[in-house]
Amino acid sequence: MIEKDMLRFCTVGSVDDGKSTLIGRLLYDTNSLCDDQVEMLQKVSKKRGQDFIDFSLLTDGLKAEREQGITIDVAYRYFSTEKRKFIIADCPGHVQYTRNMITGSSSSQLVLLLVDARKGVLEQTRRHLFLSSLLGIKHLVICINKMDMVNYDERVFHNAINEVKQFLVRMDIHDVHFIPLSALKGENIVKKSENFSWYEGPTLLYLLENIHVMADGNFIDGRFPVQMVIRPMREEFHDFRGLAGRVESGVFRPGDEVMVLPLGLETKVKSITTMDGEQTEAFYPQSVCLTLDDEYDVSRGDMVVKKNNRPEVSQDLDVMLCFMGNQELDTKKRYLVKQTTREVKAYIREVIYKIDINTLRKVNEGALRIVANDIARVKMRLSAPLFFDDFKKNRNTGVVILMDEVSNETIATGIIDHRELSS
Repeated sequence: MIEKDMLRFCTVGSVDDGKSTLIGRLLYDTNSLCDDQVEMLQKVSKKRGQDFIDFSLLTDGLKAEREQGITIDVAYRYFSTEKRKFIIADCPGHVQYTRNMITGSSSSQLVLLLVDARKGVLEQTRRHLFLSSLLGIKHLVICINKMDMVNYDERVFHNAINEVKQFLVRMDIHDVHFIPLSALKGENIVKKSENFSWYEGPTLLYLLENIHVMADGNFIDGRFPVQMVIRPMREEFHDFRGLAGRVESGVFRPGDEVMVLPLGLETKVKSITTMDGEQTEAFYPQSVCLTLDDEYDVSRGDMVVKKNNRPEVSQDLDVMLCFMGNQELDTKKRYLVKQTTREVKAYIREVIYKIDINTLRKVNEGALRIVANDIARVKMRLSAPLFFDDFKKNRNTGVVILMDEVSNETIATGIIDHRELSS
């Protein structure tokens, strides 16, 4: 039996664009709901005086969400078809919860963005488009929703497409698809609707089942951050010393010439082991145990890389910061920076500029205050070097997390991206 591959995607968009309804409808039309879930949706919808099944109730799990009819937290749902498994992250639309969109899309391979056909592209739509590009999303599906409320007007659909394309000109997303649909009525989600006789493209489910994402990973640059050193200290494993961790990119095989950072020690891979025994190779996202020919003093936070393919090493970072903190960024305060398994102290040396999300222009006049949901380019100084790649090249080693030193609260995501946004 061939194992199905998996697609991780998140739904984003402005408030009340129909994200939760779309997910609920997708689960319902693919027969992914239990009978008691459907019965619950029918009862609650009827109790609220609705003459239709409110599918948004399925993903709006918090009491405050159900009462207000909005999404606050990121809701995860899972379903499967004959072709593929899916993990969905339903992200909130309100501006104050943009930080949750970053959380939901951080591990996503595809972003499904909804646009209300009546409203067109809004500020939050542009914000999500920009963040999708910044976070390295390679596949984007734009759903022009609520087409039933504009009488299925083809001109409305194409006007929305033109609005999005005008904004995408400066984005780094090249695989973009547009689908007109009605989430409430289930049109063009799993089955095509006769109301869209002018639309010749695929349904949403067909696109999700067939979009190619397997080639998106980096299988060239070997990066193995060490999570822990395994020493069983038992007689049968008296001399065993293994390095446990997850392969973040590239492919490792026994006999490969490698280097251990930060000391630059050269050696070879002796063996690769998992719970299933010894392996002939390891690649992302496998968690494995490596043994090396030489018994060097290696610890958590070190990184095994290919000898002739090394990451950048530096104590100074120039990053695009997506700020999530409840209090503004303090350039006089020390923070913790986490990247893969490595954690160091840091401070912000300089705020270079902020991004005006409406115009994508740099804002660099005067002292810049960085508050929740701001996006800014900053310079960081670290207490010890990190081993990293440009985010566009390696999504796993090109991102850092900024944390409060006292509370350990995550306050920002930093994208290591050497591309400059044009003024």
